[in-house]
Amino acid sequence: MIGARSRLLAWFVALATLLTACAPVIGLDDAVTDRPVPASSAGPATGDVTLAPQGAQTPTPTPAPTPPPVPQPFALNLYQEGDFVPQYTINWCVAASIQIAHNLIDDTGGGTWADPAQQGELWEMARAGSSNSFNGANPFGWAKVLTEAGMGPYTVVSIADYEDALQTAARAIADTGRPVGLVMWSGRHAWVMSGFESLGDPDTFPEFLVTGIRVQDPLHPYGSGQWGPSPAPNSLLTPEQLATQFVVREPRRWSGDLPTGYLLVLPLAEA
Repeated sequence: MIGARSRLLAWFVALATLLTACAPVIGLDDAVTDRPVPASSAGPATGDVTLAPQGAQTPTPTPAPTPPPVPQPFALNLYQEGDFVPQYTINWCVAASIQIAHNLIDDTGGGTWADPAQQGELWEMARAGSSNSFNGANPFGWAKVLTEAGMGPYTVVSIADYEDALQTAARAIADTGRPVGLVMWSGRHAWVMSGFESLGDPDTFPEFLVTGIRVQDPLHPYGSGQWGPSPAPNSLLTPEQLATQFVVREPRRWSGDLPTGYLLVLPLAEA
């Protein structure tokens, strides 16, 4: 029996040895090396981040301001040869100015108004459209005939400042392509302004400077002993030259309610 127990014990020892040989042996280093390292979800510390250099950008230069436009000499003249008409009597300056205005507006050359009989009719029409005009034609009658004859609309304005009056007249010619009536000799005579020269185009420069005025005086070549000679048709006068005959109207010779000033028979833009 002792032999049997010895053999059984030897069998258990052999079995234990066999089981121990089949078990894997894992060292500390192997365990650390083989275990997968979980990825961290935390971002890198801000202070440790180094940005990749970007391409250098040239700063956009600030554009230089555009200099304001400089006024240049400007000229506009409606006059053509044959437009001038003289007044056939000492009283018919308004009627002659209406004929001149028609000729300046009608640039076809085929419908010139110059007939003496027609001038007389125009004077009667202007006188009928005037009120308290010493039996003559005043600026209101003048503007009325221009408008009714198809050259209007025209109106009468009084401007206190001389340079403002010239600027207003020049701008009206530029805007409408029609002449301006000038009430001369403090309300005693009529001229036509047919053009102008200026420093600056009125369409570009609101404060342009009038340097020359184109005029038609129907009394040419006679003139006045008091006011001076009549300029030739299409004369270019300086503002100083015009000012010797273009003066403020005389209140006692005016029946309207316009304030004292330089009187213009002014074309208006058509509606």
